[in-house]
Amino acid sequence: MEDGITPPESDEREHPLTRAMILLFLLTALMSLGYGSVFTLLADIRDKFGFTDGQVGVIAFAGLFTGVLSQLFLARYSDRGYAVVMMRVGIATAAFGMLWMVFATSLWQWIAARLLLGLGSGMVGPAIRRVIIARDPQRIGANLGRQTAFDVAGFVLGPALAAGLAQFFGLRAPFIVLTVVYVLAVFLVGKVTTAADAAASEISTAKRFSLIRLPAMQSALFAAIAFYLTIGMFEALWSILLRDQGAETWLIGVTLSLFTIPMIVFAPKGGALAQRIGPIRVVTVSITVAAIATCLYGFLPLWLLVVVSGFHAIADAYTMPANQVAVAVSSPPDQLAAGQGLLGATGLAIAAASALIGSAVYDVYGRGSIFAGTAVLMMLCLVLSRWRWNAQPALHDITG
Repeated sequence: MEDGITPPESDEREHPLTRAMILLFLLTALMSLGYGSVFTLLADIRDKFGFTDGQVGVIAFAGLFTGVLSQLFLARYSDRGYAVVMMRVGIATAAFGMLWMVFATSLWQWIAARLLLGLGSGMVGPAIRRVIIARDPQRIGANLGRQTAFDVAGFVLGPALAAGLAQFFGLRAPFIVLTVVYVLAVFLVGKVTTAADAAASEISTAKRFSLIRLPAMQSALFAAIAFYLTIGMFEALWSILLRDQGAETWLIGVTLSLFTIPMIVFAPKGGALAQRIGPIRVVTVSITVAAIATCLYGFLPLWLLVVVSGFHAIADAYTMPANQVAVAVSSPPDQLAAGQGLLGATGLAIAAASALIGSAVYDVYGRGSIFAGTAVLMMLCLVLSRWRWNAQPALHDITG
């Protein structure tokens, strides 16, 4: 056992995925499907209803805001035996938000609907990961990696689905379809049960730990900050960077699509590797590769930027599930969902701040300064992550 982590079974074929586990992965994809769809349609919403760019920004920010709050303050209830309830309520809340978008016309209505979508999504994610971890602790790395793959796949499919439906059937069509899908998903959640979830209600009355005070959790969060720094920067500046280097729109779209493929392919491998050798060992390598790539974005010509982004994508495919594994083994057994919620909230907050600040710095100081500076910050966070990991006592065995 490395770093207090239970190694996965050597032969995965002896433990095929259960129907419930596959359903959890599908639910993950559905939630990210809706999230990506709304972002794709923001420009159309602006044009149709006459909103300003700033008002559209408020609509986008509203979902991020409630997503952070729900992961911080509501995820803990999944550790008290209510994980399935949280999934059902969260998906129902997101469905109501989607339904409101079918009829929304004024700015406050769009903001309120987006608030509900973010609130519901923030409730569902930690609950799903809690059940995944508790249901099969021998393979948490591989399973969290698979969930990451479904999460990314849903986010990639969402924009294409939304754009196609809006083009042929009108702006409201994607919201109608997603409302129906979410309503069906509410009933499917009832098929997800786990003995570990029931047991959680028995141990949740134990003395609660302050997660943020645990050295291992601090280590995991520093690694997450390093990861989401570049995620926020990439989302805000990649298209602008390529356009400034002379890229056509089709090339920008292709690079964004290709960036997600390694995430889908390699994330399960990254999660399994993190469980086998330790998550901080994995992120040490993957974040270093991502930091080097981020720095190079500030100086390379167009086609080399595209090549480097491929290596960056592979690195991120290992970092994301390794972060989740690090949080899982850092959290007390009765706070698994709270730990995952803390990770998700941290990621959303850092990515949003990184995108906002990065855009301003890019405009004033140029690409070299912002990408090199981000790379330095990533490496600093990685150093802090390793320092706090080494300061921890022995980690608990997540199998209990």
